[in-house]
Amino acid sequence: MSFFSRPTHKKIVVLLGHPDTAQTRSSELALLYESAARKAGHEVRRFNVGEMKFDPILHHGYRTIQELEPDLRALQEALKWADHFVIVYPNWWGTMPALLKGLFDRMWLPGFCFSYKKTGVGAHLGLWNRLMKGKTARVIVLSGSHPFKIWLSIGDYTNEIYRNILWFVGYDARITRFGPSEKAPEWKWNEWRKKVIRLGRLGE
Repeated sequence: MSFFSRPTHKKIVVLLGHPDTAQTRSSELALLYESAARKAGHEVRRFNVGEMKFDPILHHGYRTIQELEPDLRALQEALKWADHFVIVYPNWWGTMPALLKGLFDRMWLPGFCFSYKKTGVGAHLGLWNRLMKGKTARVIVLSGSHPFKIWLSIGDYTNEIYRNILWFVGYDARITRFGPSEKAPEWKWNEWRKKVIRLGRLGE
């Protein structure tokens, strides 16, 4: 599946990546997307990283795989079920919040979303199977500065989630950047809200 060959109605997982699930700009946009998607007839499962109970720290790296908590297993099962994965989070210090990164550290594991080739040339070259291939994703990132200004100073601040996390396991992903979110006038926020509602309605 791709953005150009999508089903009429999708199965969608919406993940709010802001640790605070109260009234933040990130939570507002996540709710707008979710509500628009449901009204359009899409099936939606919602997760808030700040309400999930799990240890975000890899205490021994990947030398020993920690047993997944029920909330992480529930998100894994939802992602297997879903056609489309939506992540909304604020850009902090050029990357995602630590709790969201910890979520991926813990659950983005071989056998779930990718697997390394064990035989043949692929094994020798370190190639892998992308188990989420055929699924799509949308990442909505809010930043305090203008996205172009950040790009000029540090480069692509979404590359970590776009390439290293989503592309690596097979997602056909798109990035939506909003900023400067803290100083934007209300008319600009209304434009962003309309865009998110449209994305939710389309399941994109």
